[in-house]
Amino acid sequence: MATDDFFRARLDGMVDPQHPLAMLARRLPWSQIESSLAPLFARKSRIGKSRDDADMFGPTLVVAAGGVSRAGRPRLPIRLMVALLYLKHAFNESDESLVERWSENVVWQLFSGMEYYQSKLPCDATQIGRFRRVLGEAGVEQLLKTTIESAVTMKAVKPVELERVIVDSTVQEKAIAHPTDSRLLEVARAKIAQLAKRAGLQLKKTHEREGQVLRRRAGGYAHAKQFKRLRQVVRRQRTILGVLLREVQRKMMTLAQAAQDQLKPWLERAEQIRAQRPKDKNKLYALHAPEVECIGKGKARKPYEFGVKVSLAVAHKSGLIVGARSFPGNPFDGHTLAAQLEQTGVLLQDIGVAPKVAVVDLGYRGVDKDIAPVELIHRGKYKSLSKEQKRWLKRRQAIEPTIGHTKHDHRMDKCWLKGSEGDALHAVLCAAGFNIRWLMRALWR
Repeated sequence: MATDDFFRARLDGMVDPQHPLAMLARRLPWSQIESSLAPLFARKSRIGKSRDDADMFGPTLVVAAGGVSRAGRPRLPIRLMVALLYLKHAFNESDESLVERWSENVVWQLFSGMEYYQSKLPCDATQIGRFRRVLGEAGVEQLLKTTIESAVTMKAVKPVELERVIVDSTVQEKAIAHPTDSRLLEVARAKIAQLAKRAGLQLKKTHEREGQVLRRRAGGYAHAKQFKRLRQVVRRQRTILGVLLREVQRKMMTLAQAAQDQLKPWLERAEQIRAQRPKDKNKLYALHAPEVECIGKGKARKPYEFGVKVSLAVAHKSGLIVGARSFPGNPFDGHTLAAQLEQTGVLLQDIGVAPKVAVVDLGYRGVDKDIAPVELIHRGKYKSLSKEQKRWLKRRQAIEPTIGHTKHDHRMDKCWLKGSEGDALHAVLCAAGFNIRWLMRALWR
């Protein structure tokens, strides 16, 4: 095949054009994605600072550093970064392994809009995280919306099929260790001692060696089911954490206000960990992730999961994900349905359809008025359902394998992103990754 570069072969000559990912690269509306996301990455005009300047006509008022700055490295192509996000969640890769595998995979490079093969990394792995933060929740929802519209454009799903959806919730766990009281107390002690040293505070005693010994003893007593001795160890851990907190609070008054402001949030979290008891509500389960909640879903193998509740909506017949949203605060399932259907309606508005029927389990009963005029179907209404509605109800379980695949194949099993915003971004991107693989299977068929 003819090439503009004599020493390099074009990617479209190296890849099978019938490969599903190569076909998808030609079908996705990349120009539409770039135009919708471009305003987020436009260089913003700065106000500038006013200052007095002097010239041959005398003192004058000048605005310095105003306008749009052209300094800095040019941005990477939006298509490349969007493709990396799609590939990351479609093939269950971390940011680091994603860029390494991209440099070796000619199909992935073709999907990202490259013309020639390149062996170097597309970007630094940290740039993917910065790009994701700039996108925000609205930006990643645009990526999910594009996959839905592409499925309709390719006639893999009919628009009328999207009017009937199945909704269910799951738990997106946070990347934290199991929050035992002993471990939380030791982590809080070590963190406060580290921050105090970094701020220049001279502490009488950090209890480092005693804290490590107590942590090891607590693990042994818990394993041997010697709970009386375990309680004694945890009580001592609370004591030494309280001693450390009071000393830091006394001595931090000599620091600058900026240093005090950095210490206060960590001191408040450590004090909450020290004061909380097993039966308390609104407990802190991770020092670095205060947004984590304890959610019980009634599973025998895993009674409690630590993360955030996520709601998914899938097309009733085809299984395409048409909505994904996180709900901090562990609300009742029924109270999340109206917000989930609202998001689904927004994602489907350009297609010209809206959800009219929601098939759910018994956790969503009693919210018919909140979601009107959408019709709610669950097995609590079985006697009053028509034959057609009973057939629809039989496919309610079709969402369960979708939840399983998003967790085990598309990274929803554990969220490594920071804060509640990270939880929201991760849930939507996992759904977009699932839809990319769904589109590849549809093209293969």
